[in-house]
Amino acid sequence: MALINTPIKPFTATAYKQGKFVEISDADVKGKWGVFFFYPADFTFVCPTELEDLAGIYPTLQGMDVEVFSVSTDTHFSHKAWHDTSPAIGKIDYYMVGDQSGT
Repeated sequence: MALINTPIKPFTATAYKQGKFVEISDADVKGKWGVFFFYPADFTFVCPTELEDLAGIYPTLQGMDVEVFSVSTDTHFSHKAWHDTSPAIGKIDYYMVGDQSGT
């Protein structure tokens, strides 16, 4: 479901981005556009194609001052392991957010 132009609720999370673990919050998207892309789990056979496609247009979105956050209930450690072992996921430069609580 798209919630265009809807303010995001306050949150904090740990994410994997470009080889580092980073803390993120709603403040990271305040005043600009953000795309939050939710998927069920790392290391599945369905999700890599969508995540890889999004990685392909990420530079274009950044050029429009849009930040991208993929979110699953996996940990940031799992995101790193998947990024390091999958050629498709290895193309991702956007945030891979861990949300173990599903909130």
